[in-house]
Amino acid sequence: MSYVEGNFQRDTNYLSARITADGAEGWPVEPGRYRLVVARACPWANRAIIVRRLLGLEDVLSMGVCGPTHDSDSWTFDLDPGGVDPVLGIPRIKDAYEKAVPGYPRGITVPAIVDIPSGAVVTNDFKRITLDLSTEWTAYHREGAPSLYPEALRGEIDEVAELVYRDVNNGVYQAGFAGSQSSYETAYSVLFSRLDWLSERLAGQRYLVGDTITEADVRLFTTLARFDAVYHGHFKCNRSKLTELPVLWAYARDLFQTPGFGDTTDFAHIKSHYYEVHRDINPTGVVPLGPDLRGWATPHGRESLRGRPFGDGTPPGPPPSSERVPVDHNPMLAA
Repeated sequence: MSYVEGNFQRDTNYLSARITADGAEGWPVEPGRYRLVVARACPWANRAIIVRRLLGLEDVLSMGVCGPTHDSDSWTFDLDPGGVDPVLGIPRIKDAYEKAVPGYPRGITVPAIVDIPSGAVVTNDFKRITLDLSTEWTAYHREGAPSLYPEALRGEIDEVAELVYRDVNNGVYQAGFAGSQSSYETAYSVLFSRLDWLSERLAGQRYLVGDTITEADVRLFTTLARFDAVYHGHFKCNRSKLTELPVLWAYARDLFQTPGFGDTTDFAHIKSHYYEVHRDINPTGVVPLGPDLRGWATPHGRESLRGRPFGDGTPPGPPPSSERVPVDHNPMLAA
């Protein structure tokens, strides 16, 4: 990250090759060829985890999970035996970036898709990854998979998703990492103005675009899931908690209780990452015990609005046993 006149600037210069059905960019969709590397703590990676699960790509695209903390060098596979990813055979995702670009000079980020035969990262363009999973991997979607990026709604989805990214997904970071009071206050105002706009939009419709879950909902959810646990206090986004925003709180609970969303949310990893890694904001590294998570399981009442989560499709089945979030990391999974 960098700063321009006290404003947080995210590095968005990604490895942007695409894996497509026709292989036009040199990377064809092939079952078993690629590995999606994620960290459950990261909201950008959480999007890819959700989309992969909703579409039923678990048996086609394997997943490596990094631990919640990292040093200035790289995310690591410290959750795996011996601290080495069992498929890629590396201790750090940085090693796969170096395979792609020796001396890789930019930030080491997740999600990343790695070509298993070469061990090299193909792409870490998190926005494009989920769209391509929806549109280029269709031959391998599960029966009943939802259409997360329907062609007729793509213009509206893109428009809403860009506003959400600019003002909410990235907006919380602009507030949390602001380098001046004025930059913080601007980011804070923009964030809550957009949350108010989203509350108005969602007051009369169950989902952000159309009457089913789309990419836009996935992108908003991962920020909302982290709001009270991290962004409200750690990033000083404290005008209101999510639980104090009735429409957005009900909307977030609705998604959380939908298979693919809450069951991919690891609150322990989320808190560990932000509070332990961001020592410039939280020098002691102390991780808070709260908030109380029981509210996520309460009725949301959103069924009364027009909309069906999966349209004419069906919800995904339970996650593979090897990919389940531990119950002590998300107590709602015990319900």
